[in-house]
Amino acid sequence: MAPERPLDRIHIRDLGVRCIVGINPDERREKQDVILNITLYADLQSACQSDRIEDTLDYRQVKKRVLAMAENSSYLLLERLAECVAQVCLETPRVECVAVTVDKPAALRFARSVAVEIVRNTPGAADG
Repeated sequence: MAPERPLDRIHIRDLGVRCIVGINPDERREKQDVILNITLYADLQSACQSDRIEDTLDYRQVKKRVLAMAENSSYLLLERLAECVAQVCLETPRVECVAVTVDKPAALRFARSVAVEIVRNTPGAADG
């Protein structure tokens, strides 16, 4: 049996967000900068052939929905923020899998940032 065609990828790189995230009192009061990197996995073969917007996924709408959710969030953990970003992405038609990295600059002294990366599939999709 021939292997399935690998999924195509759309990358949303270095998306800046200001949100409440952290466990310390000062992190609960002031919004902080976090950087999101999102990779959307989908079959884009139809769009590659047709050159029609209707045959691809609308990553502008993904970005808008992710920003709206994140900017209004108030999570303690980067892990939870990453999970919620992934869930927003997986609600998008054609998205079968998503990889999300959340970077929090200056979270640790002497480190440029701390990052959490997760990968999630749509329900019923094979683990990748």
